[in-house]
Amino acid sequence: MFLNDYCYKVKRVNPVMLLVPFCFATALCAAQPYPAKPIRFISPYPPGGSNDIVARMIAQRMSQSMGQQWIVENRPGRGGNIGAELVAKSVPDGYTLVHGGMGSLTLAPFLSKLAYDPVRDFAPVTLTARAPNVIAVHPSLPAKSVAELMALARARPGELNYGTSGVGSTPHLTAALLLSLARVQMVHIPYKGSTPATIDLVAGQIPILIVPISSLLPQIEAGKVRALGVSSAQRSPMLPAVPTIHESGMTGFEMNPWFALLAAAGTSRDIVARLNTEVTRYLRTPEAAKQFAAQGADVASSSPDELLALMKSDLSQWGKVIRDNNIQGE
Repeated sequence: MFLNDYCYKVKRVNPVMLLVPFCFATALCAAQPYPAKPIRFISPYPPGGSNDIVARMIAQRMSQSMGQQWIVENRPGRGGNIGAELVAKSVPDGYTLVHGGMGSLTLAPFLSKLAYDPVRDFAPVTLTARAPNVIAVHPSLPAKSVAELMALARARPGELNYGTSGVGSTPHLTAALLLSLARVQMVHIPYKGSTPATIDLVAGQIPILIVPISSLLPQIEAGKVRALGVSSAQRSPMLPAVPTIHESGMTGFEMNPWFALLAAAGTSRDIVARLNTEVTRYLRTPEAAKQFAAQGADVASSSPDELLALMKSDLSQWGKVIRDNNIQGE
């Protein structure tokens, strides 16, 4: 009889009451200040590149300033698209972030089918860096400036070869815009990265190469190749004697690839604001400028809205360049 009474009372317990401890625990977790646990920081490129090293510098400083570890996780593949997709599909709680690049966020949509939308599926946090490209030639090529190189290409249409780090890469887009503005033709030789392309330029296997400055800086400083112009709007501190393409007669020319920090769409504004405040505080230090310069990058920062506006602008501008030059993804 006693057992039956007990079972009857248990059956009469309101099921909602059983959820109270769980709801209390959930509310307690939600009330904890962000971040309350380690942050997963996706580097969508292989270890050792400029984007990855900058991501690790940011992670190290944020681990100190925010009181939780930022754990860098490399997820390379498809030009950064795999890592970007992982974050786009993650829970929007601020605990999974990506150090994205211009390629996977504003070029890739025109070159391949993506499982994410760069505007709809991310919550922009801040720009982190810019890494301009450089146009360089083998010393045997009789061109001492971008203007002379374009004149040479005009005199020899379709005869000059130029290398880049791959189809649809920012160096390839730099070349496409330059050749379009100059109305000249050269033959594109895409490589699987900057390293093999640099080796062939130094060996004289290709006469012209466009790659990030950091990839060629040692060879330029050693006099093994000749730098003609940089793609940014201002001269690079790494190559202060080398003019910009804009200065070389291509008025208004700019291709200044960028890196940025993003979270998944739906991440709360408070979390995005906290991340922006902490990261930009570091980016504005002399230490960050010095560390980034060693990787061939210039420090950059922005508000979330400024980053979103940049992404939309680049999608429009470079989408047109890709279409006009009939550039197809590999």
